[in-house]
Amino acid sequence: MDILMGRLDKQLEQELTPKRAQYAREQLQALGIQITSTQDTPIVFQWKQSTVTFYPYSGWHTGKTIKDGRGIHKLLKQLKK
Repeated sequence: MDILMGRLDKQLEQELTPKRAQYAREQLQALGIQITSTQDTPIVFQWKQSTVTFYPYSGWHTGKTIKDGRGIHKLLKQLKK
């Protein structure tokens, strides 16, 4: 059994990414955030005059004006403050 098998499951990734991307976009737009990326992944937007990037499949978010982490709900919690 390969330890990295979960991350290498491309079929599962292709299945889940669009759903997760749609949910993330809806939640971000509900906060009034304008998404600047035109593709599903990664989702890129501006927050406090800096670029924030969110990867829907892994949930990883990173940017200068936020604390890097994993999970859309943790990102949304930071943005609501």
